Formats: sequence, C-alpha cells, structure tokens
Amino acid sequence: MDFNTRCIHGSKDKYDTTGAVSVPIFQSATFSHPGVGESTGYDYARLQNPTREYLEKTVAGLECGCDAMAFSTGMAATATLMEVFSPGDHLICSYDLYGGSHRLFNHISVKNGLLFDFADTADISAVKNLIRPETKAVFIETPTNPMMQVTDIEEMAKLCKKHSLLLIVDNTFLTPYFQKPLLLGADVVIHSGTKYLGGHNDTLAGFLIVADKELAERMRFIYKTTGACLSAFDSWLLIRSIKTLPVRMERQQETAMKIAQWLTEQKKIKKVYYVGLASHPGIEISKKQSSGFGAMISFETECCDTAVRILERVEIIKYAESLGGVESLITYPMLQTHADIPEEERLAKGINDCLLRFSVGLESAEDIISDLKQAMEG
Repeated sequence: MDFNTRCIHGSKDKYDTTGAVSVPIFQSATFSHPGVGESTGYDYARLQNPTREYLEKTVAGLECGCDAMAFSTGMAATATLMEVFSPGDHLICSYDLYGGSHRLFNHISVKNGLLFDFADTADISAVKNLIRPETKAVFIETPTNPMMQVTDIEEMAKLCKKHSLLLIVDNTFLTPYFQKPLLLGADVVIHSGTKYLGGHNDTLAGFLIVADKELAERMRFIYKTTGACLSAFDSWLLIRSIKTLPVRMERQQETAMKIAQWLTEQKKIKKVYYVGLASHPGIEISKKQSSGFGAMISFETECCDTAVRILERVEIIKYAESLGGVESLITYPMLQTHADIPEEERLAKGINDCLLRFSVGLESAEDIISDLKQAMEG
C-alpha cells in the first residue's frame, strides 16, 4: 500500500461494526471478560486499548517495523528504552543531541548505572574508536537537534552489526515520510509524536518502533510494567493528524527551502543550518538515505541583540518551544531546549547566544519572510 494511502487508512484492523469512518475513541480503562480464563484481547488499558492499538499498528507500518509502542511523551519513550539496558552497559550517542535526551542520560540513566560517550556520529571512525566490551548500543539523531548534522545510517548500521550493537535512531525531524531508518539497518526508531506526527501543537506523544520481534517483546514487557502509555483520546488525535502527514511535510519542506535560501542572503545572518542547502556538508548522505530534507532550520545571527530582537518582535511566528506543527515556531536553544547543558559544552557545539532554531509551519513563505524581515530590521 502506498505511504499516502496508509497514512489515511492506517491499520486494516477495525474495532467496531458501525461503519464509522473515524476510528472510535475507546475511553475505557478496563474491559470485561467473557468468562474465566477468557479475554476479548483487551483487559486493562495500560496493557492495550483498541484506539491506541490502531495507532501503533499504523505507525509500525509507516516505519516498516514489526511493532510500535505509543507513549505519553517522546521522553517517556526514550526513558523506557533505557530500561532495556543494565548497569554497566555503555552507549555511544550523537554529540549534538536534543537537550532533553542529554538531561535524561546524564542525570537519570547515569544514576542508574549506564555509561555514555558522545561523539560526532557523522564520523563513523569516531564511533568505532569508542566501542568497548561494555558497549551495547549507538543512539543517533539525524539530522541532529539543533545543529542539523547528518549521520550515514546505513554505514552506522554496518558498524553496529559487526559489533553486535543496537542502532537507535531518533527520526523525529524527518518522520517516516522522508526517512525510514529500519530499512537502512537500524534496530529501533524513536519519535516525539508531539512534533510532525501530531502536527498541530495540541498533544504530547512518543513512539518506539522496533524491527525485531524478540526485542519488541522485551520492550512490551517494560512498557506495560512502567505504564507511560498514550491515552485513548490522544491516540485518536495522532490517528487524525497522521492522515495529513504527507501533505504537511511536503508543503513545510517547500517553504523551509525558500526561507533557508532567503536567510543565506541576509547581512544580519551569519550562518544557516538547513540540510537541503547545497552548502550543507551532509547533503549527499541525505539524498542517499532520505527522500526529503524536512522543515527545520537553525541560524546564527551576527550578534545576540539581533537574536533577541527577532524573538521579541516576530508576530506571525510564535516564540515558543516545540516544533513540527502547522504554526511556525522559533526557539532560543541556549535558554530553552539546551539550557541544562553546561555552558562550555553547549558553546563547543555551537549553541551560543546568537543561535535560533526555527520550525517552519504552513503559513505562506512570503508572510514568514516578511515577519522575519520586520523583526530583524525593527
């Protein structure tokens, strides 16, 4: 089935006999048993709910996985994944990584006995040099948040398989519409479903999608035990939103390219980070492993005052956290998404007081550009 059709019609499973075109919201915490030792397949909503199951099967199909688990947030999904590992296990992660993942790994996972090294995962040899007997997994974002670095998923998968390591890919920025890491050799895909999959800035969600049935069973056990599952109503919101994922991604990417090119021509913009620009060092790898570049742009202004002026003067664009919704959002990574990273480390990554991260929405490119222009020149 074509990806566009699958987004609209989702899982083939139906859970009612009314002919409802919209998947019903089964707002039930528990389900009665037909008899002793018998089950309808649903017992308690923490284990499974029909609305959530429909969503999970849809997302698993889109990512070409054998199973998907829907969580209350993206961080809940990542935290649950960390429970697969044991004290003393070592993970290698992208050096440029979402600040929430950094916070989880460095303040929670380390406390629980896990060990981490961070590397420029665009450099396969840098990862190879960090592998040791205790290493169990490589965790990457591609493109990364917020510096838009690109990792060759297929080459990283070859390295991981050679050393019997799990390859975990955060695919939030590109979604399965533009990139399918499992088909490139990854073992686990993570999504903050709050972002492009949700697409409307109105709900929190997270996903883990797995390629291997044995690993999926292990993770299902942890999932039902720790209980950070997605509610029936929020599952329905995601089902609704995924129907328009392809058209949103195409339009947002088209607009992002126009804005990124415009930004490169502005005297007050020092540098533009967008994977679709010919100047981006990862563009050839992106073309090889992805069918699109997405709609996330980071850019560095010529001074801090310009960055602050943009944040305080934009009108159509909203100065707010998050990304991937129909509304354009601009954030200040230094004070928001990456505020908990030590200053020296943050600056080494290029996350300084001039860097802004921009999530391009569905407004017209001309209106967004006009808004940025008036904010810069005000």
